[in-house]
Amino acid sequence: MSAMPNSHQALLKNRECVSGRLALIGPTDPGLLQQIAGDGLAMTENMGIFGLLQANEPWTVSFGYDHPALVPDCADTVVIFVPKSRAEMSMRLALARSLTRKNGRVIVVGEKKEGIAGAVRQLRELFPQSEKIDSVRHCQVWQADTLPPSPAFWVSDWLQWHGVEHGSIRLDVAALPGIFSDGELDAGTAMLLDTLGRIPLDSGRILDFGCGAGVIGCWWQRLQAQRGDPISSVDGVDAQFQAVACARATYNRAGAEGNIIASDGLANVEGQYQSVVTNPPFHSGIRTDTSVTERFLQGINRHLVKGGELRLVANRFLPYQALIRQHLGPVKVLAEDHRFTVWSARKG
Repeated sequence: MSAMPNSHQALLKNRECVSGRLALIGPTDPGLLQQIAGDGLAMTENMGIFGLLQANEPWTVSFGYDHPALVPDCADTVVIFVPKSRAEMSMRLALARSLTRKNGRVIVVGEKKEGIAGAVRQLRELFPQSEKIDSVRHCQVWQADTLPPSPAFWVSDWLQWHGVEHGSIRLDVAALPGIFSDGELDAGTAMLLDTLGRIPLDSGRILDFGCGAGVIGCWWQRLQAQRGDPISSVDGVDAQFQAVACARATYNRAGAEGNIIASDGLANVEGQYQSVVTNPPFHSGIRTDTSVTERFLQGINRHLVKGGELRLVANRFLPYQALIRQHLGPVKVLAEDHRFTVWSARKG
């Protein structure tokens, strides 16, 4: 792995502030758990990070906000690493309040570029007594002590619904803080759906990689039903807890057919599919990161039947066309504009 994040190093510099039973919300580097004495609880929303953190016994590691280990009043000190969105910070603060025992402590740590200033404002709205205890490595470390009892945390309380309409099809789409597009249909997905309407996928099992809130699978099945075609099962896969939870809720409300799989890339995906569709992620936090899609393209061949199709939409500046050709075969452009391209390739 790369060097430990600045926020993790800032916490280690102030480890004397960490006392009693510890809970970490949003750590990204297993080295942090190795360097903090004792054990505790660590929660991550990313399935890949979950796999890395799990190796650190005797720590308890949870994937997402509804893990059985996230019980009220289980920690004396709760550390929140600043997430990418204000709404997600609010959710982390609510979870932290639930986990913290009476008279416990909450610590918030993050870099300036990660939005620590806004996170501190949110912290002080809840706990006016909060104080800054350090500024180091472009980070600030804040703490709030002697916390009062707080209400239990339920992730279902944070679930919202948005109406999404494209073509003649309308869906109710679930959203949680931190999910990409937050319940809105982005332009790239809209272009991909347009190609599905013009050039339908072959009949058979479909995989939606990086499924987000489950829009593509639900929309495609609604279109098939509208046209009187047999309904194809669409499995969705995503590494992010919020996406998996929202996709399951969206599928359930729509009566869609298919399984939603939490997986780091294709690691937990089994079997082969007639078609794979994707509007893949290309951000890691605030940075452009195409590594997830590159690994996906390296492994997608074994998950397609012979003659099966990969259909991928992405920003035009991303270097996917050559990778698709390298790992799958000849590539066709099905649609494009000044921002996005939809590529299609079939397994030979």
